Amino acid sequence: MALALPVVVLLALGVVQVLVVVAAQVGVELAAREGARAAAVAADPGAAAGPAARAATPLDPLDVAVAVDTGRVTVTVTHRVRTDVPLIGALLGDAELRADVTMALEPP
Repeated sequence: MALALPVVVLLALGVVQVLVVVAAQVGVELAAREGARAAAVAADPGAAAGPAARAATPLDPLDVAVAVDTGRVTVTVTHRVRTDVPLIGALLGDAELRADVTMALEPP
C-alpha cells in the first residue's frame, strides 16, 4: 500500500490536470463560435467578434483574431492555460489552446 499510494495520487492529479485543460478547450471553442456568429451578422465583423467571444467564457485573457475574406469571416481564439495542479503542473508546461471557426457573412 505504501508503494502504490504515491503512484495512485500522481495518476489522480494527472487526471485532474487533463480535465482542467479539457474544460478550458471547451470554453475556447465556445468563445470562437460566439465570436464568429456575432461577426457574421454584424455590420463591422472585426468590432463585434472580440466582445462577443470574451463575453461567452470566463477565461482570461483571450486573444481574438478576426479575418474577413470573400463572404466569410474566420475567428481565431487562443488562450494559454496554466498547469498548476500540485506536482503535475511542475512536470508539464502551460498549454496553448486554439480554436478556429469560419461562418458565412450575413447581411446586417
